[in-house]
Amino acid sequence: MSSTSFKIKKILVLLILLAVPGTLYYLLKEKGQNRYRPLPIYGNKQVANTFHTRFGKKIPDTIYHVIRDFKSLNQNADSVKFPADSNQITVFNFFYTRCPSACTVMNREMEKVAGQYANNRLMRFISISVDPEYDNPEVLSKYSKQFTSINKKWDFVSADKDLVFSIAREDFLVDAIADTSQNHNIIHSPMLILVDPQKRIRGYYDSSRGNEQTALLIDEIKVLITEELRDVKDR
Repeated sequence: MSSTSFKIKKILVLLILLAVPGTLYYLLKEKGQNRYRPLPIYGNKQVANTFHTRFGKKIPDTIYHVIRDFKSLNQNADSVKFPADSNQITVFNFFYTRCPSACTVMNREMEKVAGQYANNRLMRFISISVDPEYDNPEVLSKYSKQFTSINKKWDFVSADKDLVFSIAREDFLVDAIADTSQNHNIIHSPMLILVDPQKRIRGYYDSSRGNEQTALLIDEIKVLITEELRDVKDR
């Protein structure tokens, strides 16, 4: 082996030895972070006139669809407002106490999720009656006892009927329609709806499909909690 060839190989080995630590640091620092795919944000989106900066580039802000503020009465006749004073993640659903078995199935699935997060201060659960003229606090109190024994942060609420139907369709983007062909029948969505502290819809989960969708919701709540904790840390 010539002296020149040996020197070239020696230089290459040194370059590799110098490059490896830097590469490992980059992989561990940048690529090795706990990265995840953020949950989608549902509803119409608009480009704002304001900007934020990322990696030195100006990026237009986005105006997302959000749930309006509203007030209701829960099963204890207490006023419940959305959003709450604290920054909480909320799971919603629409139901009514005179509903056939479908609502019981839905709230049993909600119960599984609520049970997983019964002690988590970031979580709350709200079931909104689409039959508020019948579902007064006394009726809701009796009905809710079968579900809320392990989670005191689950409110069963009623509000003005026009408001309920309006927020279902326009804000939560789900069905809520009185069925005039049958007494006391209301067509409504079976979805459990995940809403972040910024009042944006982050997921729909079909309670009629059982454990598969419930397990997905439980997992995606963890993703959203991680996202919120990171946002708080970055602020």
